[in-house]
Amino acid sequence: MSEARVAIITGAASGIGRALAVHYAGQGVRSVIGTFPGDPHDPQETLRSVRDAGGEAVVHEVDVRSTASVDAFAQRAVDEYGRLDYAVANAGILRHSSLLDMTDARWTDMLDVDLTGVLRTLRAGAERMTEGGAMVAVSSIAGAVYGWEGHAHYAAAKAGVLGLIRSVAVELGPQGIRANAVIPGLIETPQSLDPVNSLGPDGLARAGKDIPWGRVGTPAEVASVIAFLTSSQAGYVTGQSLIVDGGLTVKMRA
Repeated sequence: MSEARVAIITGAASGIGRALAVHYAGQGVRSVIGTFPGDPHDPQETLRSVRDAGGEAVVHEVDVRSTASVDAFAQRAVDEYGRLDYAVANAGILRHSSLLDMTDARWTDMLDVDLTGVLRTLRAGAERMTEGGAMVAVSSIAGAVYGWEGHAHYAAAKAGVLGLIRSVAVELGPQGIRANAVIPGLIETPQSLDPVNSLGPDGLARAGKDIPWGRVGTPAEVASVIAFLTSSQAGYVTGQSLIVDGGLTVKMRA
């Protein structure tokens, strides 16, 4: 069995997931690029970028709402490369809904992807990892730190990710598997650029002026933190949640 590390990454057709696959390529980590069949972004672009960076990867369609689909996704790493070392639960959806318009279906659909989908990914990874494995789940400052008007379901899911990670870290620690979360702030991704369900380009530009670092973040900046958390450099770090926000959440408001 090859000693090169292998990662599964959900939501890797664009944004943070794509940036992570490319970052891993530069480290010699092979990736299974998870893509949702209905995603408008082309996972082949991620694959091309990985190969341009000198890496190796395969594309695999996965629906994190389905246990069978997620299990097959994680198994693809073992079948393709003979091992699984890192599981990154990055897939998520973002939908605007006021509390009074929040139907049970809207609530359930959001949590099924953004929270239970994370559970399915971590569980499938844990079943196939050996000692030395690592997991990272992507949360958000919306829910993990702040409330967000019109997004109670999203915030609830992202807050839940933190409790899930802490418990998984405790449970899997004796097996030598670490679990951590990243909490991105305002990052320029296709999701945040959506003017209907998120801030959109103009909103991001305005918000960036209020961030101590002077701008919104990039997917690559979050990806590098995820890569650190899965690496041996973070070998004694587990059950933690690391905010990546350019100082947004520590700035005092007048």
